[in-house]
Amino acid sequence: MKLEIISPDKLVFSGEVSSVDLPGTAGRFTILPHHTALISSLKAGEIIYQNEEGAITINVDGGFAEVKNDVISVCVENVIE
Repeated sequence: MKLEIISPDKLVFSGEVSSVDLPGTAGRFTILPHHTALISSLKAGEIIYQNEEGAITINVDGGFAEVKNDVISVCVENVIE
């Protein structure tokens, strides 16, 4: 699957992942390969994705996520560093 995380000022991450865990406003959820299409709002919290380097965590202030055809597009308001 391809994951792209963008904020208003930069491309945070773009690459292949095996799973993504997102802080949805209705609760946390995980995206795995061949997930059904969806759009979800995100609350402040951690985005955790798995790639060849292991588990990577990014803290965000909220935003939106779209999943379609094994492409996950995440637009975040701000990345907390």
